Amino acid sequence: MEKTELPLGLGMALAQNEAAMKQFEALPAEEKKQFAERAHAVRSKQEMRRLVDGLLQRGGGGAEG
Repeated sequence: MEKTELPLGLGMALAQNEAAMKQFEALPAEEKKQFAERAHAVRSKQEMRRLVDGLLQRGGGGAEG
């Protein structure tokens, strides 16, 4: 996935959470795409933070929602 394809809020949230960023980078391309698509539905900073934190809680699978 190209960095330019990431929603801005997702990129910012990942930049603030190094462990989650590493987990995201380790995802297969299709999972990155699906995660970015979920991020498009996020409506608040707190919600984005929970989505990104889900990368660590679910071992890289991301938060459901």
